[in-house]
Amino acid sequence: MDQKQKWRDQEQQLMERWTAANERFRLAHANKVAADVQAAQAELELLRRQVARLKSEFSTGKRY
Repeated sequence: MDQKQKWRDQEQQLMERWTAANERFRLAHANKVAADVQAAQAELELLRRQVARLKSEFSTGKRY
């Protein structure tokens, strides 16, 4: 597998995780379960950092 395909796969997996985490966050808010809301927020924050890292790698030329 070439490097670009590996990066695309990583980005796709990250997007899938992002979508799932947003859905869990939405459901936790709808059910008003504080522990679930906090867990979902923590997961979203982790994913935000990963997205930021990918964006910085892309903008500095380390990706593609």
